[in-house]
Amino acid sequence: MSTTTLNWTAICAFDDILPNTGVCALVEDRHVAVFRVGQDQCFAIDNVDPKNGASVLSRGLIGSLGDKIVVASPLYKHHFDLKTGECLESPDLSVRAHEVRVDSGRVLVAAH
Repeated sequence: MSTTTLNWTAICAFDDILPNTGVCALVEDRHVAVFRVGQDQCFAIDNVDPKNGASVLSRGLIGSLGDKIVVASPLYKHHFDLKTGECLESPDLSVRAHEVRVDSGRVLVAAH
């Protein structure tokens, strides 16, 4: 069994992200959207909208569709599941989800 070592990148202080908003960060040359949902959850997905390549998903509106926590792209209103990166309207437009954790008040995102 092989184990993959994750490289964690510190993004910002957890309290720097307002509840139910996102920020964009550069993680190993990749634009990543990091979201704070409610008071204590964080998620990270690619920030680039796959429909046109604009780095904008961190500016989308956070909400829920059924049991999924999603962000709506500010451009085309596609909904992306924050846990998996799946585009609910068009699975072929799904983005990559990233591991995220909070350690000592800092938000860290893993790059593989």
